[in-house]
Amino acid sequence: MENIFSLKGKIALVTGASYGIGFEIAKAYANAGAAIVFNDISQDLVDKGLEAYHAYGIKANGYVCDVTDETAIQSMVAQIEKEIGIIDILVNNAGIIKRSPMLDMPADEFRKVIDIDLNAPFIVSKAVLPSMMKKGHGKIINICSMMSELGRETVSAYAAAKGGLKMLTKNIAAEFGSANIQCNGIGPGYIATPQTAPLREIQADGSRHPFDQFIIAKTPAARWGNPEDLAGPAVFLASDASNFVNGHILYVDGGILAYIGKQP
Repeated sequence: MENIFSLKGKIALVTGASYGIGFEIAKAYANAGAAIVFNDISQDLVDKGLEAYHAYGIKANGYVCDVTDETAIQSMVAQIEKEIGIIDILVNNAGIIKRSPMLDMPADEFRKVIDIDLNAPFIVSKAVLPSMMKKGHGKIINICSMMSELGRETVSAYAAAKGGLKMLTKNIAAEFGSANIQCNGIGPGYIATPQTAPLREIQADGSRHPFDQFIIAKTPAARWGNPEDLAGPAVFLASDASNFVNGHILYVDGGILAYIGKQP
């Protein structure tokens, strides 16, 4: 049983994995035996990522690359194949969110979110697929969202992109499944990260932040997720344990999508 979850001998590329969810997934892959490769948009972020991996005793290789630049991505993948080897596992993690009421959002901002959150996974997947096909096996994991299923005020661009990413996941599965390539998605719920810390701060009167109260009330687990909660699902979808799982979005959300919420 341990062998089917092992990633020994595998090379994993996790985009935007200098910190946050991408970092935690890459760390889990390293602990399962994979060699880790990641990219980020600037040398400063790559250097910080390398330092963070080193602190955990993980040897990682970092590259500066814009995931929306198809030529740059093709070049980076070729460089990885030359220096490290053929990529076995791709995690399309890099992404942004811009919160703005739809009527206040300029079209250029909408396009930027779509470009990074939807077009980039297409570009990076397209770059790694030929070698995966030649090797006869590969795993692509797209970081989707509960917004792949739900809408909410101020996130029209993000929800549109993540909904599109859900369908791109299914289409890659349909088009490349016969080449023994599995493409699945992970849909994180609300995760406790430094970025969400202000939303979880105890208020001056000792009460929870209103948004914190909202999330707790909507989540059957009655808590925020931890980045570590994504480790097991990410390893499962990258390992031989999921070789007949394809086109699936695994929501790691504490049950929030299954729950209408408590009656007021």
